[in-house]
Amino acid sequence: MKLLFICSRNKWRSLTAEKIFEGYNGYEVRSAGTETGARIKVTGGHIGWSELIFVMEKKHVRRLKEKFPTSLKDKRLICLDIPDDYQFMDEELIEILKARVSEYIEVPI
Repeated sequence: MKLLFICSRNKWRSLTAEKIFEGYNGYEVRSAGTETGARIKVTGGHIGWSELIFVMEKKHVRRLKEKFPTSLKDKRLICLDIPDDYQFMDEELIEILKARVSEYIEVPI
């Protein structure tokens, strides 16, 4: 399964998610950000590649729907409601990601 994680700048939340889920259970994982200064800015290619898209906040859902309305038509878009309060690989962030994502896919313990 191809998983895409989206946050604002692709430095902390989505990048952490990419690192912890990559390769687990055969998942292919990428991450990107919605803002101009993002480490990796989300593109239509990311959207087309993905099978399941996880975003951190409602504003990311809105930004994706504004920028990629047709590409998102048949995609499953899930908001995890994780605020921008964590650093890269923060233990609490990892626990929250595993708990929220586990509602949709199998996750590592």
